[in-house]
Amino acid sequence: MISKANAVVQTRFSILFSAPHRLLSFPSTWGSKPLLVFTTATYSTKSPTQVETEGEEVLDQPKDSIEVLRKWGCSDNDISKIFVRRPALRNANISQLQSKLNILSGLGIGALDLVKIINCRPRFLSCQINHCFDERLEFLKTLFESRDVLAKAIVRNPSLLTYDFHNIFKPAIALYDEMGVSGQDLIPMLLSRPTMIPRTSFDEEKMEYIRKTGISKVSKMYKYVVTLIGISRHETIRLKVANLEKFGFSDDEIFNLFGRSPLMLTLSIDKVQRNMTFILGMMKFPASVVLQYPFLLYSNLEAVLRPRVLLARKIQDMGLDLQIKGPKMMTALRMTEKQFLEAFVKCHPRDVADELMAFYTSAKGVKRLAEASKKNNITGFPF
Repeated sequence: MISKANAVVQTRFSILFSAPHRLLSFPSTWGSKPLLVFTTATYSTKSPTQVETEGEEVLDQPKDSIEVLRKWGCSDNDISKIFVRRPALRNANISQLQSKLNILSGLGIGALDLVKIINCRPRFLSCQINHCFDERLEFLKTLFESRDVLAKAIVRNPSLLTYDFHNIFKPAIALYDEMGVSGQDLIPMLLSRPTMIPRTSFDEEKMEYIRKTGISKVSKMYKYVVTLIGISRHETIRLKVANLEKFGFSDDEIFNLFGRSPLMLTLSIDKVQRNMTFILGMMKFPASVVLQYPFLLYSNLEAVLRPRVLLARKIQDMGLDLQIKGPKMMTALRMTEKQFLEAFVKCHPRDVADELMAFYTSAKGVKRLAEASKKNNITGFPF
C-alpha cells in the first residue's frame, strides 16, 4: 500500500513540474483543489533560415564611414583622397552618410565624381542636400532636360544641391529668364561659370552696360554678355574700361568690343596691359589693331606672341625667302604650335631648321620676372 501511495505522489509531482508553462497547477493545500494559473506564451513564426539571414544582415551593417564609402563603390585610393580634403568625414554619422550617397546614386553620380565634388566642396557631405530635395530635383530636371547633363552640372557645381532654393537659386534663374537667357542658352553658362548663381545681380548701371554693347538678343554672343556682366562687380567693370581707355579707346569702342568678344571681360587688367604694351612697343602696331584682332589680347605673351614675333625677325635677319609679315603675321599668331612649326620652321633645310628651332626654343624659355617663384596652389574651383 505504501509503495502504491508513493507512486501516486510521484506521478502528481511529475505532472506538476513537467506541465507546459502556459498552464501550471499549484495546490493551495495538499488536501484542497489545485489553483490554475494561466501565463502567456510567445511563438516565433520565422524559420531558422530567416533568423540566420537576419543575423547576417546585422553583421553586414557598416561599422564606420570607410565601410560605407567602400560599399558605395569607392576604392581605397578614392577614400584616401576624400579624407585628405575632409578629415571630419571619418567620424560622419553613418545613416546620414548612407542617405546622402543614395541620393547621389539616384542622380547618376559615382565614386570618381564624388572625389571631384569633395575636392571642390569639402563640406558638401556635411550640408543638408535633402532639404526641399523633391522640389529642387523637379526644377533641375526641367532646367537641364537631361539626366546626364544634370549629373555633369552637379559635379561641376555641387552647390546646385545646397543653394537656398527659394531665396537664391530660383530667383537667379528667374532673373536670367527675364533677361532673355533661358533653356538651352542658360545650360552652357551654368556649366562654364559654376559661381554665377550666387554672384548674379542686375541693376540700372549693368543694364546700361548691356545696352552700350549694342548686342541683339538673337545674337549668339548675347548670353555671354549678359552672364558675364551679371556676375561681375561694378568696380571691376569700371576698372577694366578705364584700363582700355588709357590706350586711347573711346567708351563706345570698348563696349562694342565687349559685345563682339565678351570674354574680354574675363581678362585681368595686368594681362591686357602687358599684351597692349608688347603690341605697341615691339610689334609696332596701332592700338586699334585689337579692335579687328581681339585674339591679340587673349594670346599668351610668353608662350606665343613674343617667341613668334622674335622668330619672324630672326627669319628676316637671315634673309630667308619665307617671311612672316603683314597679314601673314596675324595668321602665324593664330596657328597652333604644331601648325606654326610646320609652316615656318621645319619647311627649311635641316641646318637652317635646327638653327631656327634652337632660337625659338630659347625665346620661349625666357620667363617673366619672378615667374619661377610664383606659387599656384589651387584647391577647389579656380574662380
